[in-house]
Amino acid sequence: MAPTVNVGDAVPEGTFVYVPFTPELEEHSACGIPTKLSTDAWKGKKVVLFAVPGAFTPSCHANHAPPYLAKVPELKAKGADVVAVVSANDPFVLSGWSRILGFGDKILALSDPDAKWSSALGLDVDLSGLGIGLGKRTTRYAIVLDDLKIKYLGVEPDPTQVTVSGVDAVLAAL
Repeated sequence: MAPTVNVGDAVPEGTFVYVPFTPELEEHSACGIPTKLSTDAWKGKKVVLFAVPGAFTPSCHANHAPPYLAKVPELKAKGADVVAVVSANDPFVLSGWSRILGFGDKILALSDPDAKWSSALGLDVDLSGLGIGLGKRTTRYAIVLDDLKIKYLGVEPDPTQVTVSGVDAVLAAL
């Protein structure tokens, strides 16, 4: 899949849904209340986004998200104001996944409903043919935004691998 955006482009407007982290979520007795976040909130900020096809899936769960969590301090030291993961999963699944991985308030887990925003970037994929209920998803990618402009775009040629969308590639680009 070829993206429809390039480095230097302004990112398209989008709205995500997420469950903000609260201490009550750590006890696993609460689900939280989803809220919306617009890309407008990132005006004037440096944002690191990495996208995964699905929470709790092998590469996403073991190889993609944990290295980002481990290196949040390095990302922040290099100027990242926000670190977020984007997926087409619903916000409750992403909240549960983020709690299991221990994101806390370090990484936002943003739901991209129906992969609408990723589709506007040309970075969605239809996984319906796999026969396991995945449907339309985000592909595996990473973006660095600076004041809503794309400064880095790493799209995995093989979405089962984590190379150009991994935290080390993003750190090198910051």
